[in-house]
Amino acid sequence: MPLSIQCQKRPLNIKPNALRREGLLPTTLYGHDGTESMQLVVDKKEAALMLRSVKVDETIIDVDIPDLSWKGKAVIKEIQAHPWKRSLVHLSFCHISPNE
Repeated sequence: MPLSIQCQKRPLNIKPNALRREGLLPTTLYGHDGTESMQLVVDKKEAALMLRSVKVDETIIDVDIPDLSWKGKAVIKEIQAHPWKRSLVHLSFCHISPNE
């Protein structure tokens, strides 16, 4: 079963800690449009469940961004967590082109 996650465009002028208090996790999608990056947010619980079966740089994930009408495949490049609380702080996705 392929893994998938639904993202939203990150609201402007809202700090990352405020997003985390609302249950959202700041993420970045790199390479979706050449060298451009996109700032996104995902539901923290949904991301934590997905990460149980993901290996960094190996597992392909279907990323859906309905706000921007964008769908594509990506791998997780980096998972940032708090050092001793082990709570998620940030995720970085890297887009995979269809011919890779």
